Amino acid sequence: MFDGLLFDLDGTLWDSVDAICVSWGRVLERRAPELAGLMTRENVTGCMGMLLPDIVKKVLPDLPQEQIQPVLKELLEEENSYVAVHGGVLYPQVPETLKLLARDYPLCIVSNCQDGYIEAFFQAHGLGQYFVDYENPGRTGKAKADNIALVVERRAMKHPLYIGDTQGDCNAATAAGVPFLHAAYGFGTIDHEVPFVRSFAEIPAAVARLSPP
Repeated sequence: MFDGLLFDLDGTLWDSVDAICVSWGRVLERRAPELAGLMTRENVTGCMGMLLPDIVKKVLPDLPQEQIQPVLKELLEEENSYVAVHGGVLYPQVPETLKLLARDYPLCIVSNCQDGYIEAFFQAHGLGQYFVDYENPGRTGKAKADNIALVVERRAMKHPLYIGDTQGDCNAATAAGVPFLHAAYGFGTIDHEVPFVRSFAEIPAAVARLSPP
């Protein structure tokens, strides 16, 4: 059977798009009010799963190059603070399903997010009790595939499974040599046939079905 389940965060465990729009919009109202109107759900949803500097370049293409890093730092600080208090929208039955899964598997999160974002997710929704480890490029400076491999090695997993919603998640899991389960209810699509679930509550049955002997 699998000896560890690794989850993406945005688009897999929750939808935080509206929280991002509000928190980033606050910063832009202070720093570049002419760009604040670009923080729409439509614009942000198309960027979910990307690395943060790439999100800024895509959503705010008119932001001068020299302002990207200082503005990004402020955006992420505001986002972490806002998310920790207000949270996001958990997908249906996430707490109940995590509780069930945690009885049989070590659960981890590997996300393309900033340092402090996963902790903000835990604080807002009280779900940290179900996870034994987590990693992100904000803390390691590494790409998602490397962070998946890092957690797998750190937890001495021999048969892990990665669960995510985007093509980037699938590519990262494949590069790390880890099987992939597509959260098809999330933000992304996959360009080839892979195992999938249409709701978070379907994950335990899918894990049992896919589990190696």
